[in-house]
Amino acid sequence: MKYVDVVIDNKSDNTDNLYTYSAPDSIHVGDRVTVSFARRKKPVDAFVFRINESPNYDISKIKPIVTCDEDRSLNEEMVDTAVRMRRRYGIRYIDAIRQFTPAGKREPKEKRIRGKDAETSRHELTDEQAAAVKEINASIESGKNSTYVLKGVTASGKTEVYMRAAEKALELGKTAIILLPEIALSDQIEKRFKARFGESMVAAMHSRMTTSRRLEEWLRIRRGEARIVVGARTAVFAPAENIGLIVMDEEHEATYKSDHNPKYDSVDIAFMRASYYNATLVLGSATPSVVTSYRVRTGVYRQLEMNRRAGDAILPTLEIVDMKPEVRNGNLTCISSRLAEEIDRTLAGNEQIILFLNRRGYSTHAVCMECGHRLTCSDCGITLTYHKSQSALVCHYCGKSIPTPKTCPECGSAFIKYKGTGTEKVEETAASLWPYASVQRFDLDTAASQAEIDRVITSFQKGKTDILVGTQILAKGIDFSNVGLVGIINADSSLNIPDYRSSERTFQLITQVAGRAGRSGGESRVIIQTYEPDNEVIRYAASRDYDGFYEYELLHRNIMNYPPYSDIIYVTFAQKENAEDDSAMRHAVAFREYLLGLKDAPEGAAILKPREAERANPGDRKKVGFIIKAPSGSRAGYMNAFMRMKDNMLRSKSDCFIEIDVNPYGMI
Repeated sequence: MKYVDVVIDNKSDNTDNLYTYSAPDSIHVGDRVTVSFARRKKPVDAFVFRINESPNYDISKIKPIVTCDEDRSLNEEMVDTAVRMRRRYGIRYIDAIRQFTPAGKREPKEKRIRGKDAETSRHELTDEQAAAVKEINASIESGKNSTYVLKGVTASGKTEVYMRAAEKALELGKTAIILLPEIALSDQIEKRFKARFGESMVAAMHSRMTTSRRLEEWLRIRRGEARIVVGARTAVFAPAENIGLIVMDEEHEATYKSDHNPKYDSVDIAFMRASYYNATLVLGSATPSVVTSYRVRTGVYRQLEMNRRAGDAILPTLEIVDMKPEVRNGNLTCISSRLAEEIDRTLAGNEQIILFLNRRGYSTHAVCMECGHRLTCSDCGITLTYHKSQSALVCHYCGKSIPTPKTCPECGSAFIKYKGTGTEKVEETAASLWPYASVQRFDLDTAASQAEIDRVITSFQKGKTDILVGTQILAKGIDFSNVGLVGIINADSSLNIPDYRSSERTFQLITQVAGRAGRSGGESRVIIQTYEPDNEVIRYAASRDYDGFYEYELLHRNIMNYPPYSDIIYVTFAQKENAEDDSAMRHAVAFREYLLGLKDAPEGAAILKPREAERANPGDRKKVGFIIKAPSGSRAGYMNAFMRMKDNMLRSKSDCFIEIDVNPYGMI
């Protein structure tokens, strides 16, 4: 007989504790069990978090566990990671555990995986690839936890390095997790890994899979049948054991950060899991994040570089085009005369074109010309985007769609004007200017399903599409062999996003999109259209000067006390129903004063004054938040203070909720 402490599968803050039960000697940490709990008539699910050698309770009153589900159980490492997530992000135990557990109750029918056997041929490595593979494989073989940054220009062959490293992990009886920033990408890379290692050896994990398929893949990984996992952000929680390698391709991408509860950063989870197994973590990118590069500089990570493209591919020529003279000369389209000239030349040479704009829809906002009212989402207050193909205004935050209004909802005027440019308008413009060319669009609107994603990508790869218009989904590692021209529309638009990373994001997008050109040899060109041609960030991107940009951005971060010199913690108080009108503000002010009064408060910390978040409707719950700039190394202290505040609010039955977001994308 053993005694165990379990976490109840219940999302209430009131049950976010460990509860003690008796269990047979065969019980393990991570086991999924059912237990009698409170006054529930039926047993509830729970997870064993630790073996309790000496319970602080009357043993005669301790209830036994009811059942144990071995197939759906986790292991000690997954529980350890969940505990570390709770400490790092202030989330509930069960919210962390649920990231590891599969949805679905019914057992999937056992089906035999059929497919081609693993291929035996290997591509010859370049000298840079061979050097990277040698270093990473030696690390995997040593069994020492190491983190490498694989900084390789686009088309330098990073995926081949990942596959050679995964091969080494399998050879040593270990498993590998390959993370990708987009679901659209994961399917392409999954096919490459299956061709190399065989269908049965590779499993996929991402949020767009059906519940039954996700459970089927989860069980294959958990049973050790599939030893390589390929997927988007959620694949970092794959139930793999004895992990030897974790890869984060395009590690700089914002999609690796979860901005929904529970809020976490995938690189942190990958680091936790790799350190537990003494595994090798590889962070791949042509444009590593500023924080990642800083960790290289300070010796936390080791950098490997691949500065030449594989094969005969050469880097394209980059050119900046100032759009202000275009407007003065009467060109009101989104395509400059210089870009139009290059499109003509490229089409005549039977090469393909990518036009990039990181804005979906037809127009980015709708404004009443009579009263100036800007149409926003009634649920979340975000500016609505006009989608001409749907005859609707769409919120790109919550997905709400409303028919295009004939009159202004504020003053009743019929003079509503649609301003700004989205990919839909670029597609329409390109189709009208080059009617003999095949034009397609690739964004979240057209990539609604994996079948549609495959159709668009395959059509372009086979040369059936001449001009492909798309958003940042195009910038993330998809190989196109015949692209002679890339046009970047409104390259400066991302500079004005309310986020301290906006300069970094702009540099990365320009560099990554430019990398889609010139991948198979021959001359190619990138046209960067901007209204700010003298902007330092755009200049650094156009000259491919990553080191110059890094130094420039690091200086700004240091002056403003932004990461990597601090952690940004956003604290929010949201009022419950029937709360007093100023309750959230009172709680926020009180917590800020408490933090300012801490005796061990770190030097250089900044705690900004609370302010009320905008409410789309008068009936919405009030939210008040403030920002903590916690100097590097001081985050744990603030997290402990947050947990104390949360516990006090629970005990006092506060009329507010409290939550935090560590290093959020987009400042609120």
